[in-house]
Amino acid sequence: MGRNRSYIPALGCKSLTPLYDSLIGFFLPEGSFRKRLIEQSGITHGVSRVLDVGCGTATLALIIKRTDPNIGVFGLDIDPDILRIAKRKCMETDIFLVRADASRLPYSDNAFDVVFSSLLLHHLTLENKRRAILEVFRVLRPGGEFHIADFGKPHNLYTHLVSFLVRRFEEISDNVKGLLPELLCNSGFVDVRETARYTTVFGTLSLYRAKKPA
Repeated sequence: MGRNRSYIPALGCKSLTPLYDSLIGFFLPEGSFRKRLIEQSGITHGVSRVLDVGCGTATLALIIKRTDPNIGVFGLDIDPDILRIAKRKCMETDIFLVRADASRLPYSDNAFDVVFSSLLLHHLTLENKRRAILEVFRVLRPGGEFHIADFGKPHNLYTHLVSFLVRRFEEISDNVKGLLPELLCNSGFVDVRETARYTTVFGTLSLYRAKKPA
């Protein structure tokens, strides 16, 4: 898999990083699920600060900024190579990008109205998933929401068949087992729900919504 000691590169192999946007756009319904994720967040209604955890090449952050230029958009990723691409794409914007670990967010408590995570959590071990979700809970304001797009529990015959192949990878197996809603609830989130499912060549891509109690 070409793994680094501290993180897994965006596509599992550093040599594929320059092709990230092209490959994601080819293999996943990127336009559909990112648009749906933003729509379900309702970010145009009284939202001032948004964080994209594991922002990758900043595709989602840029869409958020175009949705409402007045929103303060922050992006964070641990992968320096993917972050360099993101910074080039964001050069003419005021999106704030930093390199940091999702399990140790460099922000104060209650700092954001909405947090997004798109295709990040399946890269993390179970323990780091727990830590990252707890950190998101910490930096969200009371009443704030966490919106996730990531691989989830199989929902049809094809995705069940694919799941037998991807389960051998420890990090993604947690997602395939359907553990994300449980992890969210155990971290203090309420109104946790799966809002959409997409069939992809890699299995089920699920969208989730969770709220920090007011």
